[in-house]
Amino acid sequence: MYVKALIKVTDRYAPSRTISFDVVHIFKTLQLIERKGHVSRDILSIELGLGQGIIKTLIKHLKMQKMIYTTNSGTKMTEKGKSIFSQLLTSMPVEMIIPRCSVALGKFNYAVLLKQFNFAIKSGIEQRDAAIKIGAKGATTLLYKDAKFIMPSNMTYDPLRKEPQIRTLLIERFYPLEEGDAVIIGSDDISRKTAELAAKSAAIITIMGHEKHNHF
Repeated sequence: MYVKALIKVTDRYAPSRTISFDVVHIFKTLQLIERKGHVSRDILSIELGLGQGIIKTLIKHLKMQKMIYTTNSGTKMTEKGKSIFSQLLTSMPVEMIIPRCSVALGKFNYAVLLKQFNFAIKSGIEQRDAAIKIGAKGATTLLYKDAKFIMPSNMTYDPLRKEPQIRTLLIERFYPLEEGDAVIIGSDDISRKTAELAAKSAAIITIMGHEKHNHF
């Protein structure tokens, strides 16, 4: 299971060492490598918002799990890393920046499509808390049901009823939306990268929570 593989990367290999990166940083690292072919520590530090020491530890842990390898040109993914990343993308295939609106309350807002995970979302509080833990303002979760977006805490309320342009934007960018899909929007007033990590972290926490419940 790719969830177990991600969790193993965050395991401490020595009791005295504190892990200062999260599963979302692992996903973003693999995503950057996939997009660029290879990345340097400097790029990772900038994109993840983590210090060089933490990046060094993150790379070491990924190498220990045989998900990446390093060359003179930078860090690349192994076949195992590519397989795990590919599995993650089946659940989180599309993402986008969205403007401030009634459901995206930060100066910077970032949305992630979470495929077929409506059933794993309760009130949306877990997703909000995951975003706050990353350092963001919060996260909003929308469920796609009966061809409209609804809030987990109020299954009859359509929060985009008065914002058709946002509804159209989500439907077009995340096409084809299906019954059972969810959209998680991370929000922050200071950094777009934080909003992005917040949305991805909330999505991954949702996946991990379901997998832990069923397989651990």
